[in-house]
Amino acid sequence: MLKWSIRSRLLISFLLLGIVSISMLGGYILWYFYRHNLESLTSHLLTQAQITEQLLLHYMHDPESRAAIDPQIKDLSKKNELRLTVMDANGTILADSWEDPQVMENHLQRPEIAAAMETGQGTAIRYSTTLGQNLLYAAIPIRQDGQLLGVVRTASTLSYVEAGFSQIRSAVLAAILLISLLTVIISLRLARHYTAPLEMITDAALDIAHGNLKRRIHIRTGDELEFLSQTLNNLAANLDDKINEAQEETHKLSLILQHMDNAVILLDRYGRVTAANKMARDLFTITNTMMGQHNLHVIGNGLLSQAIQETILNMENKSIDLKTSVGGNKRVFQVFVAPIMSAENDITGVLTVFHDITALQEIHERQAEFVANASHELATPLTAIKGFAETLLDGALQDPALGTKFVTIIHNQAERMHRLVKDLLQLAKLNSQEYLQHITMSPTSLRPLIEAVIQELSPHAAHKQQTIQLEGEEELLVSAHPDWLKQALVNLLDNSIKYTPKSGKISVCYWKEADRAFIRVKDSGLGIPAQDLPLIFDRFYRVERARTRNSGGTGLGLAIVKFIVEMHGGRISVESAVNSGTAFTFFLPVSIATSDREID
Repeated sequence: MLKWSIRSRLLISFLLLGIVSISMLGGYILWYFYRHNLESLTSHLLTQAQITEQLLLHYMHDPESRAAIDPQIKDLSKKNELRLTVMDANGTILADSWEDPQVMENHLQRPEIAAAMETGQGTAIRYSTTLGQNLLYAAIPIRQDGQLLGVVRTASTLSYVEAGFSQIRSAVLAAILLISLLTVIISLRLARHYTAPLEMITDAALDIAHGNLKRRIHIRTGDELEFLSQTLNNLAANLDDKINEAQEETHKLSLILQHMDNAVILLDRYGRVTAANKMARDLFTITNTMMGQHNLHVIGNGLLSQAIQETILNMENKSIDLKTSVGGNKRVFQVFVAPIMSAENDITGVLTVFHDITALQEIHERQAEFVANASHELATPLTAIKGFAETLLDGALQDPALGTKFVTIIHNQAERMHRLVKDLLQLAKLNSQEYLQHITMSPTSLRPLIEAVIQELSPHAAHKQQTIQLEGEEELLVSAHPDWLKQALVNLLDNSIKYTPKSGKISVCYWKEADRAFIRVKDSGLGIPAQDLPLIFDRFYRVERARTRNSGGTGLGLAIVKFIVEMHGGRISVESAVNSGTAFTFFLPVSIATSDREID
């Protein structure tokens, strides 16, 4: 329940505005009336003082005639009902219409007397303890030929002013009460008028919130409330459409999940199974009674259960290879485990997708043959070197031409073996976690690094009359290990030179997207068949072994490139078609130094 409704707040606002406005107006009227009457009385007192000053001017010259002033003052006071006081220039009272001048104290320091002597007139309001009320005093000096002879002062009670003020105050208060009552009535009607559409909108909004998306509001006020009602109608209609679309999409997704080849299992944030598609039910023999049980009991695999638990704790994607037996056959699955996050970035569940990679296991088995392949690759040049060396020892050295030929063959085979050993050592380093832990990334400028690689390999390209073009920004920093990044670029560019025919074109370009730097090495070479593209990054894999061996390849160059790129937190991809060239593209994280410079 709301403590204050909009109608209550509007009513209170209208009342406060009306009452405050009327009160301020009434206060101003009272202040103006009191001030006007006070000014009128002051003007009257000053006028009477001036008249008295003219009447008494000739008495002030002769000290002996001053005794006649007092009777004159008392007579004048009876006529105009004012208090009159006359004093000499020293403030000594000569006459007073209400009091005995002999008992009155010196008035020189009274405010109105001092002001009259200084400025020509003076006024003051003081409380009279004798009369028990306030009196207004007005005084003017008595001068002749510039000489101050004395001061005449008039005084009157404020009873007339205060009586009038009391009457007008009563009238004003009555008016304020009447207008306040009218304000209450008008405010109630206005509040009801303005809040009635709001109540209609509120009722409709509650209906919509409870699921009645067909509810509509019809308000014709011609203002923002009508616009709000139309907006709420549109919102309900759009929400109804979105829910229908979502239901359709949910139905489609359900169909897809039920008919897809991958097994999909949904779990809550506690690792309990909440849903599974048909493939998952068949694979793990999941029944409806198993829903709500922990995945370890349902699936029965500790490695998968651990991956799910780590995903829940770290809220990060995880991928594992799961080996199991289905129907007596060994199966290998690549399991993708991902957290399901709420809008508040809280984990609400876990998605597990099982991708059958049994068919791809042959690739991993081929990788397991690495040692055998390496031994074979090393044995081939060693056998050739041994055979030709024995031939030379058996007498071929006696024939200079034949000896030179055999030594050249031995040198070439030794070079091939050197390249193979070098690549093997690089792979060994890249596979060493201890070595990788000590790798330090630093801001590296791409252009000088790429230019150095092109310059290093340009003699090989020139030998085949190939052109190498570089495109990219003048200054782009990446977070990288310069030596390893250079090695990756050397391998890619060297591949392009080897497998691009004479007079071919090679391009190296780089650019920035968001916080990534992309590098592409593209050539117009022989291209790679589509069936070989997924395998070209495997160690010792060759598209055509004879062609690759003749070109001097070891079968490890692209595997090294992939290791280097992933070591930098990047990914590499390839696009190619037979006789249409090949393009390798990979990205690296942009250095923080580049971002900082752009901000500056």
